[in-house]
Amino acid sequence: MFENDPRTVMTLDAGGTNMVFSAMRGDRQVVTPIRLDAVNDDLDRCIDTLKVGFEMVRSRLDTPPSAISFAFPGPADYPAGIIGDLPNFPAFRGGVPLGPILEDLFHVPVFIENDGKLFALGEATAGMLPRVNNALKAAGVRRSFRNLIGITLGTGFGAGVVVDGRLLTGDNGCGGELWLSQNAKYPELIAEESVSKRAVIRVYCEQSGNRNTNLTPKDIFEIAEGKKAGDRAAAKASFEELGRIAGVSIAHALDIIDGLVVIGGGIAGASKYILPAICQVLKENLGTINGTQYRRVEMEVFNWEDHSERSRFLNWPDRCVTSPVSGRCLAYHSVRRTVVALSQAGAPLSIMKGAYSFALLNLR
Repeated sequence: MFENDPRTVMTLDAGGTNMVFSAMRGDRQVVTPIRLDAVNDDLDRCIDTLKVGFEMVRSRLDTPPSAISFAFPGPADYPAGIIGDLPNFPAFRGGVPLGPILEDLFHVPVFIENDGKLFALGEATAGMLPRVNNALKAAGVRRSFRNLIGITLGTGFGAGVVVDGRLLTGDNGCGGELWLSQNAKYPELIAEESVSKRAVIRVYCEQSGNRNTNLTPKDIFEIAEGKKAGDRAAAKASFEELGRIAGVSIAHALDIIDGLVVIGGGIAGASKYILPAICQVLKENLGTINGTQYRRVEMEVFNWEDHSERSRFLNWPDRCVTSPVSGRCLAYHSVRRTVVALSQAGAPLSIMKGAYSFALLNLR
């Protein structure tokens, strides 16, 4: 989307351990990323780290940057650039005007959003959405997608929505917050309690009888793959349960958004177990009191990572309806389809691309 845009945007991947600074132009990184230790318990030192990191990036650019744009944890008033009380960043308490501070230091506009939203925007502008549309065009299909639901599976259940090329933020900045949707297995809980790293570990321990809470999702994936000793059935079940609970939340979103779905994040490495579980839920039927059955979502759902399903998806038929007055053949899109796909770039790069696109879309 911005392959030929000459403007440069400085970016940041703000983690609890490291802060990685970079810059993008023309939809690609133009400097080698700079990694600095994160400071999350002292505001002045945190601001100094941000200042040093962005100054190092700026010194490596051959043209002045047009903006700074990055993801940062919430709660936050993102349009104003004010960060609220962060559990993992104790330096941020009472409302810290991070965006305005950086604007005063670097004299360029600063854009901040959460990682789930920027992941979705990155996949919509330079990731799965154009990749799927190009595949449809190559297959001779006269259909294309404009909307996307991006899901990040990691410490928590992140999400973002892009509609007609624009990021859905909402009137209060709360658009696309699927983590708070109702948990399909435990209705009194939020979905994130079953769609997160801690959920994978909890379910594995419950089903295997193993009380080693020091296990990581990577350990559990390797158990599922038979590469580590453990209960393989319980390991697979822990990822499949995550997929089923996430699938119900995604189904509700699809009923409103009607687009394609792309999955990323650290736990997405176990996609061979998660994606089929998500798709199974999306393909289920729901009924009425009189016994009538309907698809949970109106469109037919395909797993993009399954080659046979992808081939069937790309074989998307159109019907011709003839006008009795003029004899014109009119395309009748009677078949409704969507796909669930795995991010090809990975969440960190898609978030960076999303931050880049977010800045350029708002600078126009």
